[in-house]
Amino acid sequence: MGGTWLREADRERIWDLHSQGFNTNEIAPMVGRAYSSVATVIKTTGGVRPTKSRRSALRLSLAEREEISRGISAKETFTVIAGRIGRSTSTVSREVAANGGRVHYRACRSERAALARARRPKTAKLKRCPRLKAEVGARLTKRWSPQQISATLRQEFPDDPDMWISHEAIYQALFVRDRCIFPADAHRLLRTGRPRRRVHRCTRHERRGKNPHMVMISNRPLEVEDRLVPGHWEGDLIMGRGHQRAIGTLVERTTRYVVLLNLVNGFTADLLNAVMRTQFAGIPEQLRRSLTWDQGTEMSGHIAFTAATGIPVYFCQPRSPWERGTNENTNGLLRQYFPKGVDLAGVTQTRLNAVARQLNERPRRILKWGTPADHFARFGAMTG
Repeated sequence: MGGTWLREADRERIWDLHSQGFNTNEIAPMVGRAYSSVATVIKTTGGVRPTKSRRSALRLSLAEREEISRGISAKETFTVIAGRIGRSTSTVSREVAANGGRVHYRACRSERAALARARRPKTAKLKRCPRLKAEVGARLTKRWSPQQISATLRQEFPDDPDMWISHEAIYQALFVRDRCIFPADAHRLLRTGRPRRRVHRCTRHERRGKNPHMVMISNRPLEVEDRLVPGHWEGDLIMGRGHQRAIGTLVERTTRYVVLLNLVNGFTADLLNAVMRTQFAGIPEQLRRSLTWDQGTEMSGHIAFTAATGIPVYFCQPRSPWERGTNENTNGLLRQYFPKGVDLAGVTQTRLNAVARQLNERPRRILKWGTPADHFARFGAMTG
């Protein structure tokens, strides 16, 4: 493993800073090491902090082995040595016999041998169970998250523990190089597409405008907050390369159902208005009660939109994306399909519908591992 010459204290410091969100360029001068050395430590385990081995209190420590070595040099009996270190005579006898006897026993060499014997690497469950590996791989191909995979496998195989696996085990299979369970580029199937774990430290530049006659989110009906009544939507734009093209995102707050809008030819207020009116026309009236947006100028035609559809529009406070948390979360999921900086030219509504369908058919923890599509259809049938 690269970077093995680093002191343990340096490694611990690197991992502490990494967990706080500092990147490799920032960590290197803070620990007084080269960038390449720090990068090697982090990349080798895929950004996953290695688990520290913990010595059981039942095992001899290096200090106790030093006492045994000194006792042997002083020609003391095992009983005397054992009494001094608080161990049984048989423990001391077995320790010495396993490490060369009285003539060849050395504390440091015995300590290294004990640590080597203690390492018993288990074969990863995904390697031991080809059926489990196939199921996980198939769901990753559908762009399910490890947490979604873990939860649904327990639901589908409640009486078969061999088909259970934690989401952390899946992440480590994708991130840790020497696991060699999935292909080297399998990490690209994750939402972020990153080859290693990274702590997020990002800021979002808000598009702010001065739209006429805005009704602020504080005036939104109280029923919107508790999510018990479906039909309240949140919207935003995902920008493409150069901010010349965009994809509109609409998310229903109760069911997390997603609708995507094709704005690759522009996202002026008139274009957005027309596309949203077309999309909302196919949704039952009882499931289109309100829309919440940020203060971007693309929504400057909100009065005309409300007049045509009957859907009131509410606006968030500046620099407050958490007020549309459901939509922000969905935009993060969509970056798996449309990464930042991607050129959206050529993206069709057919492609967007396919992406939306895939998202709507994913099980969601917030829905008790049901899917947005099922919940939305059930509410639509009830209101219909």
